[in-house]
Amino acid sequence: MKSTHNVFGLKALTFVPTVMLTIVLGVTVTVVAPLKAKETGACPVSDLLIYNSTVYTADDDNWRAQAVAIADDRIAFVGSNEQAGPWHCGAKKVMDLQGSVVYPGFTDGHQHLEGVGKRTRTLSLFGIPTRADTIERIRDWASSVPEGNWVLGRGWIEREWTDDQRFLTRWDVDTFTTDKPLYMPRADGVSALVNSKALELAGVDASTPDPEGGRFERDDQGNLTGYVLARAMDRFRAILPPETDEYIKENLRRGMQANVAMGWTQTHDAGMSWREVRLLRELHASSDMAHRVYIAVPIAEAQSLIEHGTEQSGDGFFELRGIKVFIDGTLGSRGAALIDNYSDAEHNGFMNRTTPEELMPVLEAALRDGLQVMTHVIGDRALRSTLDWYSDAWDGLPKDQWKTDDLRWRLEHAQIIPPADQQRLVDMQVIPSMQPSHAIGDLNFAPARLGEARLKYAYPWQPLINRGLKIVAGSDAPVEAGDPRIEFYAAITRQRLDGSQGEGWHPEFAVSRPDALRMLTLWPAYAAFQEKQRGSISVGKLADLTVFDTDFIQADPADILRATTVMTMVGGRISYARIHP
Repeated sequence: MKSTHNVFGLKALTFVPTVMLTIVLGVTVTVVAPLKAKETGACPVSDLLIYNSTVYTADDDNWRAQAVAIADDRIAFVGSNEQAGPWHCGAKKVMDLQGSVVYPGFTDGHQHLEGVGKRTRTLSLFGIPTRADTIERIRDWASSVPEGNWVLGRGWIEREWTDDQRFLTRWDVDTFTTDKPLYMPRADGVSALVNSKALELAGVDASTPDPEGGRFERDDQGNLTGYVLARAMDRFRAILPPETDEYIKENLRRGMQANVAMGWTQTHDAGMSWREVRLLRELHASSDMAHRVYIAVPIAEAQSLIEHGTEQSGDGFFELRGIKVFIDGTLGSRGAALIDNYSDAEHNGFMNRTTPEELMPVLEAALRDGLQVMTHVIGDRALRSTLDWYSDAWDGLPKDQWKTDDLRWRLEHAQIIPPADQQRLVDMQVIPSMQPSHAIGDLNFAPARLGEARLKYAYPWQPLINRGLKIVAGSDAPVEAGDPRIEFYAAITRQRLDGSQGEGWHPEFAVSRPDALRMLTLWPAYAAFQEKQRGSISVGKLADLTVFDTDFIQADPADILRATTVMTMVGGRISYARIHP
């Protein structure tokens, strides 16, 4: 039997309880007044004792407990209800969770915080079932936009439509946006729909050459379709209306509020602009951060980080350490760089969103300064090339010039990994940062894009774990919903949300539930150099907790998707609650 974990030597005491019942939004908890010992004796002091729950520690043993005590921002005790007895009398507040389930604070290992907040303020095209409905939604939104203003939104995804699974074109929207430029990124965020007015304003016509690392899509007659990929999007971003600092700051604030309501206690922001970093720093200074943020800035702004150096706030809510590199596009847009041609197209995608000439000096600087490199790669060609470049940088700079040899460089997405390159990840100790929800969404098109042979090493979560790698799970929100329930469900089932699964989709690549939990807790902490401070419910670690009404380790998978977030706690502070303690 697992022994209690605490930092005090205690003797058994008897108590007289006082109970108050709170019922809010259908969640029942009992808030218990601190108890007084009948006999004289020291009581271990804590700010909060929670008990009568199922606690999954997610440490190496992943043992189950029932109670946790928190002192300041740290975990002071983990054990059974019985072992928690002495902690009642010294607790400032005692909370009976009445069976709710406590997990280490969930971490979204790949997110874009400002985009999550912005999604609450612009047209969202997520979850619309047909192309016709999507166009009608854009029409309705555009009718409210004054003439000459931009029609903005995000989230359309043709792979989920039931009527016509093709990319949107300018001809779908031109009739009702004649005098209003339109810019609407696809859900992946690395391709977008623009209308004819936007093309005109950007100075793009049929004779405009494709930029390196991007493409203006054309039809068979050479006409621009209005679908633009990767670096071709830059022409339109450059002419969008400027956003004020306050607008961006509010997006960051809204993003954090949305995240803690989902149960996230930290996000890894994979490409936060230097301007957003500055504004997030201001939010931290005013104690207005709902959760922790681990930050990588885009390679275009890497020089600022190299000159500035890493930064971490004393409370661990704000940490700046990484450089986000972009190599290829996405599989859905056929922009992912493949070794061989797509099975449904006569090309193999594109690379060079960052060229080797741009990349290598940055990799060398990262080695000198102890910065983490987080590289967007999806196709097998992009992944293999990136590993080559990592290796070249390591070989090219003598180790006595490295700040540390504990690099923990990462590959973000890493969706298509041949077995030989899976072993290279192990040999090089490169961390795969993968999004389970991408795989279950890609069920709709990956077989057509890749063919049967390449599916055998697409989204290979369990093979990577079998090789001893720690996988960081994330959502890539706002590309996906940004919901830990979906990410956990996808990792353990590899099924669509309705429980269906594509033929040949290798269900054996799904992971165990304890590993899925680690993918959202302990392993992201490791990937952020924070495994000694957070990621498991262990005495001495930061009190970051996520509480649901559902046992993810035991429940039917469909029930996980219906789980309710009961409470989100960051550093001992309740950032979100459906209960009022």
